[in-house]
Amino acid sequence: MITLRINGKKHSIDVPSDMPLLWAIRDIIGYTGTKFGCGKGLCGACKVLLDGSDVQSCQIPVSMAEGKEILTIEGESENLQLLQKSWAEENVAQCGFCQPGQLIAATSLLDKNENPSEKEIEEAMIGNICRCGTYERIKKAINKTVELKKQS
Repeated sequence: MITLRINGKKHSIDVPSDMPLLWAIRDIIGYTGTKFGCGKGLCGACKVLLDGSDVQSCQIPVSMAEGKEILTIEGESENLQLLQKSWAEENVAQCGFCQPGQLIAATSLLDKNENPSEKEIEEAMIGNICRCGTYERIKKAINKTVELKKQS
């Protein structure tokens, strides 16, 4: 048995210890917001926060996630909720497939750096591919969230 703490809830699952965290999250536990993209850790669609750092969940075995805090797109954090609001206001998503991973990467960035530069935003978002090309809207939404946080 492996126990995972996802979005503040404990889940005990009977799976092989080398099962990718993504499969456990989506197929066993049922949080389907985290997406399967490439399965090779190249696209960012499967990103989750693992103890506050964004990781490609398709590349992390469940055994490495045991005892750590996992946040998916369905979870709650101040930065994630503010980013989701900015995402909607800026009409970031087109197809929306990559957006959970994009939002998790942006959350990780703002959790570590409340006032990132344009270059820091670009560097933090490098591991996330958007086939629709909404990169400029993503940066605009991140900057909007930074401004919202400054006003509060």
